Amino acid sequence: MRFLRKNAMIILFLYALEAGAQNMHEYSPVEGYLPDSATAIAVAEIILKKIYGIDQIEKQRPFVASLSGEVWKISGSTNSAQLGGVASIDLQKNGRVVRVSH
Repeated sequence: MRFLRKNAMIILFLYALEAGAQNMHEYSPVEGYLPDSATAIAVAEIILKKIYGIDQIEKQRPFVASLSGEVWKISGSTNSAQLGGVASIDLQKNGRVVRVSH
């Protein structure tokens, strides 16, 4: 009986140690992973280039970003000679993609 109790205590200790180690390696900045418009635009351009292609997205520069609550709304710009709409993406401050459209 003592043997089982001792092993159970060791297993519980190791489990608690592992759980604590996992939390030690997690990092979540208070201001979010996208704390400002420059960071949000940089991440948005990477994602949009992957979806629509580098040439298409670079033609839509400069991108503009506005913060609505915890969501960055980022969209490209267009000039009068360009036909069609612009790419837009909504990103939560924690980095999650909420919406992509063109």
